[in-house]
Amino acid sequence: MKTTKKEKTFDAVSMMREIRDKISAETQNMTFEELKAYIDKKLSESLAEPITTK
Repeated sequence: MKTTKKEKTFDAVSMMREIRDKISAETQNMTFEELKAYIDKKLSESLAEPITTK
């Protein structure tokens, strides 16, 4: 029996590492208060909408 290997169209691990590295570079020299403001700003800019039940 042969096994066929599919090509990945999306690599979640690679994407997560890129995002983590970008955030780390942006926040590396921030104080706690600056980091808190950064997180609040990013959360308010989020494109995701909350899931609601109808």
